[in-house]
Amino acid sequence: MSATAGRFLAKALGIDLPSNDPSESRDGAGLPDHTGSYVEVEPTAGEWLRGLVPSRRQVGHYFYSMFPFLHWIWSYNLQWFIGDLIAGVTVGAVVIPQGMAYAILAKLPAEYGLYSSFMGVLIYWFFATSKDITIGPVAVMSTLVGTIIIDVQAKYPDVEGTTIAQALAIICGAITTFIGLFRLGFIVDFIPLPAITAFMTGSAINVCAGQVKTMLGETASFSTRGATYRVIINTLKYLPSSQMDAAMGVTALAMLYGIRAACNYGTRTKPQRAKLFFFISTLRTVFVILFYTMISAAVNLHRRDHPAFKLLGKVPYGFQHAGVPKINADIIKTFASELPAAVIVLVIEHIAISKSFGRVNNYTINPSQEFIAIGIANLLGPFLGGYPATGSFSRTAIKAKSGVRTPLAGVITAIIVLLAIYALPALFFYIPSSSLSAVIIHAVGDLIAPPRTLYQFWLVSPLDALICFIGIIVIIFSTIEIGIYCTICLSVAVLLFRIAKARGQFLGPVPVHSVIGDHLLEDTGSKEFNPGSQLASSDFKHASRRTIFLPLAHTDGSNPTVPVRQPAPGIFIYRVSEGFNYPNANHYTDYLVQHIFESTRRTNPSLFSRPGDRPWNDPAPRKPQPEAEDPSAQRPLLRAIILDFSAVNNVDVTSVQNLIDVRNQLDRYAAPDRVAWHFAHINSRWTKRALAAAGFGRPSEQSQVPPIFSVADVSESPPVTKPGSDVESQAESIVDGREPISQPAGGREDKTSGVLSIHEVDAARRTHATAIPPRGEDQRAVVTGVNWPLFHIDLTSALECAVAGISDRPSKAHAS
Repeated sequence: MSATAGRFLAKALGIDLPSNDPSESRDGAGLPDHTGSYVEVEPTAGEWLRGLVPSRRQVGHYFYSMFPFLHWIWSYNLQWFIGDLIAGVTVGAVVIPQGMAYAILAKLPAEYGLYSSFMGVLIYWFFATSKDITIGPVAVMSTLVGTIIIDVQAKYPDVEGTTIAQALAIICGAITTFIGLFRLGFIVDFIPLPAITAFMTGSAINVCAGQVKTMLGETASFSTRGATYRVIINTLKYLPSSQMDAAMGVTALAMLYGIRAACNYGTRTKPQRAKLFFFISTLRTVFVILFYTMISAAVNLHRRDHPAFKLLGKVPYGFQHAGVPKINADIIKTFASELPAAVIVLVIEHIAISKSFGRVNNYTINPSQEFIAIGIANLLGPFLGGYPATGSFSRTAIKAKSGVRTPLAGVITAIIVLLAIYALPALFFYIPSSSLSAVIIHAVGDLIAPPRTLYQFWLVSPLDALICFIGIIVIIFSTIEIGIYCTICLSVAVLLFRIAKARGQFLGPVPVHSVIGDHLLEDTGSKEFNPGSQLASSDFKHASRRTIFLPLAHTDGSNPTVPVRQPAPGIFIYRVSEGFNYPNANHYTDYLVQHIFESTRRTNPSLFSRPGDRPWNDPAPRKPQPEAEDPSAQRPLLRAIILDFSAVNNVDVTSVQNLIDVRNQLDRYAAPDRVAWHFAHINSRWTKRALAAAGFGRPSEQSQVPPIFSVADVSESPPVTKPGSDVESQAESIVDGREPISQPAGGREDKTSGVLSIHEVDAARRTHATAIPPRGEDQRAVVTGVNWPLFHIDLTSALECAVAGISDRPSKAHAS
């Protein structure tokens, strides 16, 4: 009923519906009786919409996947717990000094770093798909938060920095949670590795430069939040103003690097004690902070009001700032322009680190689920006083090397941080600020990409290396936010340029052999093969003859001495290399038409009998030349075009219309003949539907040559039926021989046997696009649909069909 109504509506609107029934055309004619007919069914909009509606099982799996800990928690064991305990305690010892240092970097009291560290590791494990990531304060995000607080307080001096930081955390957390819930985590794939490397390197340099002033105790008043190069210049300019803090900062930094170097040396010389050296190196931050805290306490114990150098100061016990965060619309408006950069910083380092450690430790993360984990941690963190937190590179590396087994190690880290919040605030008072700055510089220094990384980028892609270098320079001479936008925009621009300016390749067939030893395997047997003086005979193997297709100009790096010629006079094989959509369709076809015009001649030169009939862009030669002297007279006529769509996943209206225009243009060029269009390696049913709607896929009515189809042997293979169809079970039983075919008179169904008749099996085959060959000694089935004979499975069959279509076909121009 719906089909009838659709046809009636189409007729009323003047729409010609294309037919896909092979019985209404001669497609498939000439196929042997034992070859099963196969009709490709066009995809429909309803099918596409039904594919978007999740099933009940998919909905259940969606909610189940939101809590990944349910996948492994039931298998938790003592061995896992020991590994998690060691890793959790180790990371907890490191995150305490780092968290307080990063909070100061964010222009917040030190205890807020502890709050953020506690909430991050406590919440993350519920939603984690990475066992190695540690959520908490990080240097780059803290720097951005501090910059936002300074900017907002310049407009609203009465607003506290903690209120601004908590509002920023909730807004960023809501955005990332939304992205994760709608499974849009794939958007991080649009941020390439050069952009991530430039961001991390430039940001690390920025953070290190900003901390040198505090490490040296310079008393001169200059901002450390400006451009990196200005901070470096001012730091060097005001070196004479350094105080006693430099002794506590520089020596602490030197001790951190010294311990690490000594441990690395010990690991190389005594590998049997590598585990001991690893834990000593991992806990070097704790050792240094405790050592300098003891020195500070001894020096300043009786001079708390006038310390010899700047101290961390009083840190309150417990969660003194817990409560409902204050979110003000006016405050949000002031940092709304910074939100994109804040969200990018929040996720870019986290996703990059989690993917990297996942590959190293043989597991795969779910970016969308990681968005949810980050989002929930930042949504709930401010209720205990936390500010924006994300994955930390240094702590993640420590956690991975400590032997962590599951994300539950985060709970152990949370317990350690909780103990520090309630038991150690009195000790925190004497921590030197310059020593904390040394800790920040040491931790962030590992994020700076070494020169060998940029050199590797240069070897792989010089353009990507240039983008990375530009991003670093922009961050140094402007801000982190501008550097992020710059690298991402450059990368997207390069991607779009590559797509828009993608150039196809004209191919030609080359018969090749694979050889081993000094023998060559032919269809008739093996024969001696002399590979020549350049190659050793042991490098060759037995193989059979086959045909491959190489670019005519050897642009793929193939051996230029191998001759590659046109497939046949007037036949062109053109490979699309970067998809076929509206940005690049015109570029592809312009090159195609230009090459065809340069390589062929017009079918009917006398088509323009009068000068005024000739188009303005196709001028006649000034001096008419005899046909024997005309160089273009030796060129072949245009006969057929074969398009290799192996790199095409979908097409659009613009690209298909471009093909239609080119077809019309070339038909005028080849008039009164028509150019045959063949397509190979079409991967999408929607692409076939689009091309068929444009008139491709079927030979012209004037063609007298039956199409050539590729068939496959299905003697040993069961047929593929449409899942869930009513015919499926009986069709399988017929082919497998489990039930005999009953064929009563008239071809009707035998009600007693309960099986289908031959006619109904054939009808089912056509209805469900199922090939069911009859039983016999030689069973074959058509690989592609007989309704679209010019959509070929490979280039070889396309070339065979194109050659057969033009063989012994005289040009109408000459025949007339």
